[in-house]
Amino acid sequence: MQRNTKKTVLSLSIAAMFAGSAYAQENTSTESSAATVVVTGTRVANRSALDTAAAVDIISADTLKNTGTTEMNQALSIALPSLNFPRPSLTDGTDTIRPATLRGMAPDQTLVLVNSKRRHSSALVNLNGSVGRGSAAVDMNTIPTAIVKNIEVLRDGAAAQYGSDAISGVVNLRLRTDRDGGEASVTYGARFTEYDLFNDVPPAGGTWSGPAKRERTDGQSATVSAWKGLPLGETGHLTIAAEYKDQSRTERGGYDMRQQYPRLANGAFDPRENTINRFNAWYGDPEMQQTTLFANAGNDLGNGMKAYGWASYQKREARSSGFFRTARDDRNVISIYPDGFLPVIAPIVDDFALTGGLTWTIGDWDLDTSLGYGKNKMQFEIQNTLNRSIGASSKTEFDAGGFSYDQLVFNLTGVRKLDVAGLSSPLNIAVGTEVRREGYELFAGERESWDYFGERLASGAPAAPGAQVFPGFRPANEVDTHRTAAGAFVDLEANITPELLASAAIRAEHYSDFGNSLAGKLSARYDFTKSFALRGSLQNGFRAPSPQQQNFTSTSTNFINGVPFEITTFKPTDPVAVALGAQPLDAEKSVNLSLGAVLRFDRISLTVDAYRIKIRDRIVLSENLTQANVRDYIASQGFIGVGGGRFFINGVNTTTDGVDIVMNWPVNAGAAGRFDTTLAANFNSTEVTKTPVTAQLAALNPAPVLFDRANIIAIEEGQPKNKFSANLNWKLGPWGATARATRYGKTMTPGTTAAFDFQLGAKTIVDLEGRYALTPKLTLALGADNVFDQYPETLPPALNTTGNTPFSNYSPFGRSGRFVYARANYAF
Repeated sequence: MQRNTKKTVLSLSIAAMFAGSAYAQENTSTESSAATVVVTGTRVANRSALDTAAAVDIISADTLKNTGTTEMNQALSIALPSLNFPRPSLTDGTDTIRPATLRGMAPDQTLVLVNSKRRHSSALVNLNGSVGRGSAAVDMNTIPTAIVKNIEVLRDGAAAQYGSDAISGVVNLRLRTDRDGGEASVTYGARFTEYDLFNDVPPAGGTWSGPAKRERTDGQSATVSAWKGLPLGETGHLTIAAEYKDQSRTERGGYDMRQQYPRLANGAFDPRENTINRFNAWYGDPEMQQTTLFANAGNDLGNGMKAYGWASYQKREARSSGFFRTARDDRNVISIYPDGFLPVIAPIVDDFALTGGLTWTIGDWDLDTSLGYGKNKMQFEIQNTLNRSIGASSKTEFDAGGFSYDQLVFNLTGVRKLDVAGLSSPLNIAVGTEVRREGYELFAGERESWDYFGERLASGAPAAPGAQVFPGFRPANEVDTHRTAAGAFVDLEANITPELLASAAIRAEHYSDFGNSLAGKLSARYDFTKSFALRGSLQNGFRAPSPQQQNFTSTSTNFINGVPFEITTFKPTDPVAVALGAQPLDAEKSVNLSLGAVLRFDRISLTVDAYRIKIRDRIVLSENLTQANVRDYIASQGFIGVGGGRFFINGVNTTTDGVDIVMNWPVNAGAAGRFDTTLAANFNSTEVTKTPVTAQLAALNPAPVLFDRANIIAIEEGQPKNKFSANLNWKLGPWGATARATRYGKTMTPGTTAAFDFQLGAKTIVDLEGRYALTPKLTLALGADNVFDQYPETLPPALNTTGNTPFSNYSPFGRSGRFVYARANYAF
């Protein structure tokens, strides 16, 4: 505890130093990035970031480059206080595709665009106990940082402008359009860390003991990336980027104090209990090999017509583990794994996207049409495991099946200006339509990955069927479905007076599965002076149920008193789910209110934006309904051999209140160099005001809970209620440096009862990087993320009974410790 306290004090001191150093400089900056033109949240040309009616953050390519991470989600989380990127482990596929959240919302309540066009989501729906449970979000890590010119983050709802998902905001990744130049980058780093342990006592009579701390050097990561701009004709461009990443796993498991082997004939412990390696878990970041290709092109076709397009492909192969099975575990076969085994989940993810479009002018109208396709496929191989019900002849690797999601989107948008009497500016009119087809497929694994083959334990009880850690999908689970959606919008914006900017948007959509939606938005901004403005918006929005939530299903066989029961994640339309009260999913509905201020003092800019987001009928994954009275009720409805399960359901209402504060201060200090300082904070609070019930389950005695306290706490307290960041960039001649401190507020790890809740205290993470340009083209960098090796609090044995998971998945900054890296950049 003393070690962590000292680290926290020092971290906060450095954060204060960053802020103080900026104030000490003479303000002689010549230019501010706040003047950058944005395209997100407005369809008016040449609108700068500080002139919009809603808050827009701009993250530059240099900001993405000058960090130790090459993950897009992680780079965004350290640049934006309102965006969080928890890194869960032991959560099956979520270890490989990890979602980010904006303003404390669910991951799928943020819309992701590439060049202002909708990006396809991942096929994975998050099922386990981590932030974002029940959601299927866009995997921004499929986009390499090398291809990105900048990122615009609209911190406001925008469903009336962009359609479904834009409840908490919009992330728009704008691609490079270079005709020449380029840059290659090589980054290599590793974790050099030490963490505290909280060991359980050995079983009675056991003589083994564990250490109080553990040192690790792991997580070695090498990333090679490059981009190159090429000319197409006289005015066109082709910008290509490639990235390869090879990441070793991190191991942050605890010391497993459990009895590992069966006792000897005389009742004594096996001597191997004192020699086996009890650090037997991989709890941490996964192994990963990832290859990404991206291209962005555009060309003038003449007569005012331009063509554009981009394409991407990524292949990601990852390996993460489940919980360790001891040698004496009934799920083990001693002849296969005499010392127990750690089952490994090895997903293979293929992601592909292709978009092409045209822009042209007809009269006063600027027109843009595009057609885009994207697909994400995830297939699971389960390694170092077995099917216990096969016995000693079981294979140890299984094809468990998988799923895919694809999206085809057509857009047509027209924008023009119209002079209207009485207005202080031309009225900007934007109209458009979008047609989307979404598909979802779930395919089965091999039979040995899921079926029961008759083996019984020594007690006579049936052995567990299916591949340990991840039973495969069955033929009965297979799905191949699609839906269509069509929408149209009108978006108006103009200055009513020189000081008053106003905009209004309305959007109607029809979905082939759940019906219609209508969203509207009013926003305004009043500039009292050149230095002070107020802005605000009122809108309603929606998020359509994803095909993943509507169609995902999986089944496992559990034996209860020797009788097999099928435990299933049901589709909401499955007859068993309907018998329990499930209904076809409807859209989530939101009402957003925001009010903010913009202040400019010479080179300093300060924005303060308060918001309230009320969501009705959030889609959530229910509890596992496997109680005896539930099984009896299901049987009474004619479903024999069904042991219960869970399903997606509407019915959770939430209210989120928050404030975003961002200050930018660029300072040209002459001989001391240039300093760019950003201080930012997010305060966020979410309350669950309603949970779902069904008449069928409410009639049972006792009535099972559809959405229990653990999931409520995860929504209300699973993400920090506040987050502060201080960022300082310095440049002087060939030298450069970045210093960053991020303070994450408290979170709560929910338990099954209040006695098992575990609070994680606030922590400050400090990152440092130094750079030196050896030549105008070659720059070397050395840095460290999490310099002071901060960790969340170690879980007590009562919450870590296996020793495998000493840290909570609700830590907002993960639990991998200090990362030291070197980077070389070569411009050409």
